[in-house]
Amino acid sequence: MASERYDVIIIGTGAGGGTLAHRLAPTGRRILLLERGDFLPRERDNWDPTAVFVQSKYKAQETWYGKDGRAFHPGIHYYVGGNTKFYGAALFRLREEDFGEIRHHGGISPAWPIGYADFEPYYSEAEQLYHVHGEHGADPTDPPASRPYPHPPVSHEPRIQELYDGLRARGYHPFPLPLGILLDEAEGKPKHHSACIRCDAFDGYPCLVNGKADAQVICVNPALDHPNVTLLTNAYVRRLDTDGSGRTVTKVLVERCGALEEYTADIVVVACGAINSALLLLRSASDEHPHGLANSSGVVGRHYMRHNNSAFLAVSRKPNPTIFQKTLAINDFYFGTADWDYPLGHIQMLGKSHGETIKGETPDWIFWKPEMPFDTMAQHAVDFWLTSEDLPDPENRVTIDATGRIVLHLTEKNMEGHVRLAEKLKEMLRAMDCEPRVLPRSLYLGKNVPIGGTAHQCGTVRFGRDPQSSALDVNCKAHDLDNLYVVDGSFFPSSGAVNPALTIMANAMRVGDHLLERLG
Repeated sequence: MASERYDVIIIGTGAGGGTLAHRLAPTGRRILLLERGDFLPRERDNWDPTAVFVQSKYKAQETWYGKDGRAFHPGIHYYVGGNTKFYGAALFRLREEDFGEIRHHGGISPAWPIGYADFEPYYSEAEQLYHVHGEHGADPTDPPASRPYPHPPVSHEPRIQELYDGLRARGYHPFPLPLGILLDEAEGKPKHHSACIRCDAFDGYPCLVNGKADAQVICVNPALDHPNVTLLTNAYVRRLDTDGSGRTVTKVLVERCGALEEYTADIVVVACGAINSALLLLRSASDEHPHGLANSSGVVGRHYMRHNNSAFLAVSRKPNPTIFQKTLAINDFYFGTADWDYPLGHIQMLGKSHGETIKGETPDWIFWKPEMPFDTMAQHAVDFWLTSEDLPDPENRVTIDATGRIVLHLTEKNMEGHVRLAEKLKEMLRAMDCEPRVLPRSLYLGKNVPIGGTAHQCGTVRFGRDPQSSALDVNCKAHDLDNLYVVDGSFFPSSGAVNPALTIMANAMRVGDHLLERLG
């Protein structure tokens, strides 16, 4: 059994773990990064819609189970950089109001233990680090920002500019989607030195040319330039052990290359993603922690949220030759409408459809037999992603059953606002020369099995000031332990209705500053 000691061990290299490693790397402290996957292979299939969406080539080959016992395959990826290798890189701040209590039709979204002002400096830093292109203030719901985005918005192609102009003319407030992208463009075209080439394989794909601002490209690779940072890939953390008092994690037990390895550190940080971080803590049950590590409150694994998400394909009468489509968003209905007092949510563009992915979704569209070839449909399609807030429920949870199977208990919550949001989209599109029928895209990010859509996972190891109702304190340290932290989406007490990635990154920086002070 291999054994070695470090100052800090970070388990996971995604938005949370990768960003934290980048923050701590210049300290000179010995840092070990553990990643259960490997580097994602750079190959032609990175940009092949059939390989990525239909064959699910890069998804984890795992089977999980719903509360009804039915098996499903989660939309989750194990690579250096985590799920950011596949994310759409829409990097939003939570709205300022999201940090307070909000009343929804389906219940209450609870307040956070700290406010927007505590996150704002770190949001600004994260936007700089992740090369966010955008325009603060263009969105009426945009919270205050102390710094402008480091780059101007990604330009709209002509068909999307028409959509933008038409929406503005009808009184809506479309705005440039804030994107983490390594793009330098002029007149809508990438310059010769730009890493991003504005291709049609960005949203949901790994980037073959490293033009996406993902955690590997932006954080892990630069961290590894420091000799004090070590990365071990294909390293699955089986469990965490504590000393006799139960207050200190003393061993990180790792399965790698068929062998069991043991590592120790002054500080251990879990950043495996909301589901797998909770599972690691539950697997680490002991006499001192009979219900799982850091779980005296009983909340570990509970309050799982993933947003109420839908992808829609609108078939327009007008062809849509757009290549890079993900440039526009609308928050007019985020907090409600004139005819509805509760929040509805957020609308943004998706990456462009391909005929093969539409064909792969037809079993879910048996209510309507398309009258045009799939490639033609894709050429006329405009694609949208709708997000509404998923409310925390202690019964929505991840567990490990007696046979060791992963079980995800999920009951959809707060769906009325999401249904109304889809109707608002249809109203807008009818006025924009699109067909009345808006087709649900079922395959995107694992939506062919609704429970498998885990892209926005959060909430399973929530933070708070009361150890009876939260697992982590406001610095994301476990209440029950002196040296255990969690820095992925697990800490969210509520989810808001925008992509969680930027908040995870900003929080990793915030916790990183706390650790810098602790490490001296």
